[in-house]
Amino acid sequence: MALAMEISTMAQAMQLHARLLKSGQEDPTHFQNLSKLFTFSALSPSGDLTYARHILTNLRTPNSYYYNTMIRAYSDSPDPTRSITIFLSMHCRREEQPGVVVPGPDKFTYPFVLKACSKLRNTQMGKQIHGLILKSGLISDRYVNNALIHMYANCGDSSLALKVFDEMSERDVVSWTSMIDGFVDNNRPIEAIKLFELMMESGVEPNEATLVSVLRACADTGALSIGKKVHSFVKEKDLSMKANVGTALIDMYAKCGCIDDARRVFDETMDKDVYAWTAMISGLASHGLSEEAMEHFELMKSCNVKPDERTMTAVLSACRNAGWIGKGLYHIRSMKKYKLRPTIQHYGCIVDTFVRAGQLDEAEQFIRKMMPIDPDVVLWRTLLWGCKVHGDVERSKRLVKDVELLKMDSRDCGSYVLLGNVYAATGNWKEKAKMRELMNQRGLVKTPGSSRIEIDGNVHEFTAGDSRHVEAEHIYAKLNEMEENVRREGYVPKVSEVLLEIDDDEKASQLLHHSEKLAVSFGLIRTDPGTVIRIVKNLRSCEDCHSFMKLISKLYQREIIIRDRIRYHHFKDGECSCGDRW
Repeated sequence: MALAMEISTMAQAMQLHARLLKSGQEDPTHFQNLSKLFTFSALSPSGDLTYARHILTNLRTPNSYYYNTMIRAYSDSPDPTRSITIFLSMHCRREEQPGVVVPGPDKFTYPFVLKACSKLRNTQMGKQIHGLILKSGLISDRYVNNALIHMYANCGDSSLALKVFDEMSERDVVSWTSMIDGFVDNNRPIEAIKLFELMMESGVEPNEATLVSVLRACADTGALSIGKKVHSFVKEKDLSMKANVGTALIDMYAKCGCIDDARRVFDETMDKDVYAWTAMISGLASHGLSEEAMEHFELMKSCNVKPDERTMTAVLSACRNAGWIGKGLYHIRSMKKYKLRPTIQHYGCIVDTFVRAGQLDEAEQFIRKMMPIDPDVVLWRTLLWGCKVHGDVERSKRLVKDVELLKMDSRDCGSYVLLGNVYAATGNWKEKAKMRELMNQRGLVKTPGSSRIEIDGNVHEFTAGDSRHVEAEHIYAKLNEMEENVRREGYVPKVSEVLLEIDDDEKASQLLHHSEKLAVSFGLIRTDPGTVIRIVKNLRSCEDCHSFMKLISKLYQREIIIRDRIRYHHFKDGECSCGDRW
């Protein structure tokens, strides 16, 4: 039988299979053709995994290639569990037939089955397979180790991933990239940046995936100088025109507060895909440049680039930050024509827009009557935040009772804190104290505020009341000076922000020691006059810090850019770019 024609459909594959069954194994091309149709069935997008599994099951003595191909195919499928099942049958078959030559797992098998564990986030199975790798003597294999790093990191155990990485005798760019990416995914961006610097010192040249990962870390921490060094490397290697690297650079510059640099990279990026457009629209929206964000959205559509769910989140965020209720409603309805279904994030933008405009009735009606999906606790909390800002105590009480908000929020203190602040804003200290008592009874602790600032290539992180920094004495001395100056300008601490039963002086002291104030104090000490101070905060800025920063920008003639959980605040000459809408 001659070698079969190229296979492009399952009909052709089954036709070839029928010929093979008729010709028998005597044909010299039998095994070559069988392997060919099996590979097509298992790995081709036009293949059929069930058919491939049928071939494997009916082979008397399948070799390791057949097992590995099947394990690989299932690891890339919607049901990676079957990859592990095939692996276990391969392993058990060898264990059950000690006198027979049966192929066992090899260095090609383990990366595929570990990929399945990674996709399933099954750390326990991953650890058991790690044990088998140790027994097999393949622990020194670089490719197997790379797969272990990726598996542990993707399962949320970056410490075990680092242990594997540290014990490797030989590392390649994939080893470094997997570990850097693992740190970023597990909220350890500062360690990711340090590891990248060590990689460069080791003489290992990063690839595109490495650069995208470290730029994500720079974006998370606000490490602008490191991001700029990466950009220089990208230019040197002529990678900046590639969409994935360009998108990461746009995102990094936007999140570090450098929207002009983000624009320049965007303009230089060739073949802009939906991710590049979305990064630019999102960056503009978060900086309060809503008109420009919408212009880019229209330009994107004119270039025949179809928006996705994230694009629409960016568009709705632009509407929210500008207070465009009508436009927001129009764009969420328009998602149907792009064959997109609005998610809770999209509806959340609309609710937030109503809330910021003080239209609490409309926000509540939208949640209760216009949304086709059930609201989550975050959505109700957005409305509760509006009650706090606009002093609507009765609505907040009703919300807590009607939707059982505190039960929905049983593992998080967000709703307790907000409701307590609603009471505090109206002087109802008794009810506020009850919220604090409930939090204590249920063992809930408010998420501590933390702020990061980059100075001379090093990222410094502060938490509220932090005294661990080596320059803490100078930081607090500068902060006291700053407080004296802003008080002369009329600053009065907003003590209602503090949810503790302490006197007003102690509350004022707590507010003064918020993390972003410590970071700004450090920035004023360590940077030259006129230098822009850039800070990244993990929570929404409180009203007290917002007022404080406006005055500091005016008194010290500094532009201060703070990225909080919601948006960017550009403080300059006593004003904020958000127009006090945040």
